Amino acid sequence: MGDDQFDQWAGWLFEHAAQPFLYKLGLIGWDELAFDGITFFLYGVAQILLLYVLVRPLEALLPAEEWHTRKDTHVDVVYTLLTRLGIVPLALFFLLQPAATLIDQSLRLHNLLPWGPERLSPWLLANPLPSFFFYLVAIDFFNYWRHRLQHRLNIWWALHSLHHSQRMMSFWTDDRNHVLDDAISWIWFALVSAAIGVPPAQFVWLVAASRAVESLSHANVRFGFGSVGERLLVSPKFHRLHHSVTAGKRGCNFATLFPIWDMVFRTADFRSSVTATGVADDQDYGDGYFAQQWLGFKRVLASVKSA
Repeated sequence: MGDDQFDQWAGWLFEHAAQPFLYKLGLIGWDELAFDGITFFLYGVAQILLLYVLVRPLEALLPAEEWHTRKDTHVDVVYTLLTRLGIVPLALFFLLQPAATLIDQSLRLHNLLPWGPERLSPWLLANPLPSFFFYLVAIDFFNYWRHRLQHRLNIWWALHSLHHSQRMMSFWTDDRNHVLDDAISWIWFALVSAAIGVPPAQFVWLVAASRAVESLSHANVRFGFGSVGERLLVSPKFHRLHHSVTAGKRGCNFATLFPIWDMVFRTADFRSSVTATGVADDQDYGDGYFAQQWLGFKRVLASVKSA
C-alpha cells in the first residue's frame, strides 16, 4: 500500500468526517492539523494490523514464556491503541507545540540552523537513502543515552519503571509508558531531530522504522538473530535481558535499534538464557491504565520529596 493510497483515504475521511465537524465547531483553522492526524491514524491502524498478523503468530509458535492466559497483556493493548492511533501524540502536540515554536523561533533568531549530512555532500541530498540511514543511526545514539538516563535518574526511573513492570511482556508492551515519560521522550526526539536537520518527509519513516524494531524486540519469543545479527540489530532475546527482573534499575542493553552503542559503552549482555521480566520491588503499579498513570505521578512526587 503506497503513500498515494493513504493520502486518498485520508482525504476522503477528512472531507466527509473531519471537515464538516470542524466547520460546525468553528475550528476550520485546524484543518491542516486534522488532516495530519487522520494520516497518522491510518498509519497507526496499518502498523497495528501488521504487528498482529506478523508477530502474534510468532508469540504463539515460539514463546519465550508459556502463558495460560494473556489477561495481563490487555492493558498494554490500550497503551498501543492510544499511542499508535494518535490520541496520546495529539494531546502532547497541543501541550508542547507552543514551546516547540518558541524554541524554533529562538534558534533561527540567533542564526542557529540545524546541521544535517546533506550539508557535507550534495550527493547525500540527491540520495535520500544514505541520509536516512545517517539520521537513523544518529537518533539511535541519542536514544541510547536517553534510555540510560531513564534508568540512572531516580525521578525519571519513577516514570520509566512502569514500562518495566510488565511481567507478561509481549509485542504490545512497546507503548506501555507513563504519559510524562512519553512527553519527555517526544521532546527529546524532536530536539535531536531538529538539531541534526531531519527533513519532514523522512520524520514519519524514522518513527515507523524504530517502532517496528521496538515492537518485535518486546515480543514474547525465544529467538535472536544469530551471533552476528545479534550485534547488528536489537533482537527479542537481546532486549528481553534489558527487561529481566535481575537487570532492574541498573539495566543493560539500552539500545533501541543498534547494539553497537551497548558494545562501545560496555552495557551489552549477550547471554542466551530466557529470563523472567518485571521489576523486583514492592511498588504498586496498578492493574489498569488510569491506575498506572496515577501511581506513576505518586512515584514522581515521592522521588522529589526524597531528593
